[in-house]
Amino acid sequence: MTGSDRPRLGVFKFASCDGCQLTLLDCEEELLPLAAELEVAHFAEASSDIRPGPYQLALVEGSVSTPEHLERIRRIRAESRHLVTIGACATAGGIQALRNSADGDAFRATVYAEPEYIESLATSTPVSAHVPVDFELRGCPIDRGQLLEVITSFLAGRRPDIPDHSVCFACKRRGTTCLPVARGIPCLGPVTHAGCGALCPAYGRGCYGCFGPSASTNMPAMIPLLRSDGMSDGDIVRFLHTYNVEDFAALEPPGALEED
Repeated sequence: MTGSDRPRLGVFKFASCDGCQLTLLDCEEELLPLAAELEVAHFAEASSDIRPGPYQLALVEGSVSTPEHLERIRRIRAESRHLVTIGACATAGGIQALRNSADGDAFRATVYAEPEYIESLATSTPVSAHVPVDFELRGCPIDRGQLLEVITSFLAGRRPDIPDHSVCFACKRRGTTCLPVARGIPCLGPVTHAGCGALCPAYGRGCYGCFGPSASTNMPAMIPLLRSDGMSDGDIVRFLHTYNVEDFAALEPPGALEED
């Protein structure tokens, strides 16, 4: 394709750690073929050559946490034909959403010497809470292979083929022994979206839900299983309240858990 014929890609950051953008850079040898098919018009993490929209594809990392974020995500949405959110911050509010159920003013006063100069919204929310999103790619960080699938599917004009089953399927595929059954290790694999390749269970560590809830999450069954593995209600609350706190909290049965 000539430069003028190539679809234009924009990669944008909001409240986040940059890890999901770095996943795109980590694609390394796959980037050259992609660059031949896409015009990378906006990717501040990779280049200072920033070009304005419109964009045929926008990849957005990070949660909406400030008034400036709110204004900017609406502008990006207006300039983008397809908008894909990448990572737990953009799809679920991220770890910064832990402040949603706490006193934001107290947090600011603890962290900043002059909190009166810090502008923030009352909550940290996913992009989809404010603008329409065409596809959500989960993970903290996202999976390199899944990101390439999203981009190539866009170029091919089809829906991304991303699995929606749980991490347990990935454990079976790689022959990993079930940690809760065999060793009594608490694991969120049964309720977590696949995508990591069951990396943590393969090394003897229970899944901690970095890809968010799977499509068939059964939290009322999961909580008794965690209790049987020796976790108190307070432990379970902390186990669930990490990268995808808003998504997992929404699935907790009312009154099922009490913090210590």
